[in-house]
Amino acid sequence: MTARTHTPGTLGTARGTALYLGAVLGPGVLALPHLAAAAAGPAAIIAWAGLLALAVPVAATFAALATRWPDAGGVATFTRAAFGDRAAAACGWWFYSVIPVGAAAAALVGADYLAAPAALGDTATLAIAAALLAAAFTANHIGLRLSGSAQLLLMALLVALLTTAVTTALPHADTAHLTPFAPHGPAGILSAAAVLLYAFSGWEAASHLAGEFTNPKRQLPRVTALTLALVATVYLGLAATTALVLGPDAATRPTPLADLLAYGFGPAARTVTAAAAAVLCLGAMNTFIAGASRLGAALARDGAMPRPLAKGHQPGRTPHRSLALLAALTATVLTAAVIWELDLDQLMRATSACLAAVTTLACAAAAKLLTGTRRATAIVATTVTAAIATALTWYLLIPLTVAAAALTYLHLRRRTPEPDTLQSTEPERDTAPPLAQGAP
Repeated sequence: MTARTHTPGTLGTARGTALYLGAVLGPGVLALPHLAAAAAGPAAIIAWAGLLALAVPVAATFAALATRWPDAGGVATFTRAAFGDRAAAACGWWFYSVIPVGAAAAALVGADYLAAPAALGDTATLAIAAALLAAAFTANHIGLRLSGSAQLLLMALLVALLTTAVTTALPHADTAHLTPFAPHGPAGILSAAAVLLYAFSGWEAASHLAGEFTNPKRQLPRVTALTLALVATVYLGLAATTALVLGPDAATRPTPLADLLAYGFGPAARTVTAAAAAVLCLGAMNTFIAGASRLGAALARDGAMPRPLAKGHQPGRTPHRSLALLAALTATVLTAAVIWELDLDQLMRATSACLAAVTTLACAAAAKLLTGTRRATAIVATTVTAAIATALTWYLLIPLTVAAAALTYLHLRRRTPEPDTLQSTEPERDTAPPLAQGAP
């Protein structure tokens, strides 16, 4: 398969880095230090460091693929090039279907933090979660330029806040908190790594935005390197500070970031943390929704989803129909999570299972498509991601079920082909304002 001709988009390096950072540095920093500490104790630091090491070959692999195929299809485009339509459909459906779960989880995390300072009840917390989701979807309906500009500001504030949390709390570190170091043994470290996959996913989401860059070949390696450097600094600093300062309490307190910020902001820490929660959740949801909506339109364009969803698949366009479907699915997941009382750990592990499947298959595609050191890097990324994913156990049934649904859709569609509405001679219209050219 040859690469598609790239029509230049409007994203520059700064906004592109902000969107990539929002995809990787998400709401996981609010809750995952607690979940990882509960699973592995202080040895959770090993899981954080190991996944950061894995992030390097994964990020490099996605950058190499996105540079060659700067297309809204992202992981589905890469997988189709290597393994054909069936694998591409499964990979695309994995990512598209998991975004409502991940977005609902992110919104609930943010809502909990925002509701805590005022001691609001469950109904108000749910209303805040719905408002966060509405804001993210509205920003994407308006257009990527607006959401990219907002993302740049949000990410700058976020990095500054997390840096403050680490630097003000670290002087209170106590090495005695590192004993016992691994109370749950190697199994605990692997379990922590499995849930932490949520925090290190995002490269697959950002790959769907590659076609929006003005010059993907030049900008993507730079954006990837900047994002990796920032993520490594923030995650390692946060993981080490959590273990050294909070000690055993990190495993029992669900709001470790608020506890760390208390050293710098005192009684105002809860309010500051609430603001950080809003920034984190909106930033992550913004990028994932942007990437998934474009993926859905590209899948429809290529016949892997209903054809009407293809409207808006071109760079610079807004895929309103795909966004509307994602919004409906997200509302359904949020409602189900409330009715069935699904906790955060369950939602995050379900999200991690599908994202691990996406990453594994996309990196396997890279191992087939790329050559030289890039191919070797892709093989490492595929092997390690698949190994860590095994710790998700029965959650892996979720991507298996979604893959079966995707293959069933392809089979039924080929038996009753849909009319090719994209071949209309009337040019596509889009109500969103055009993206300004030359965005920094």
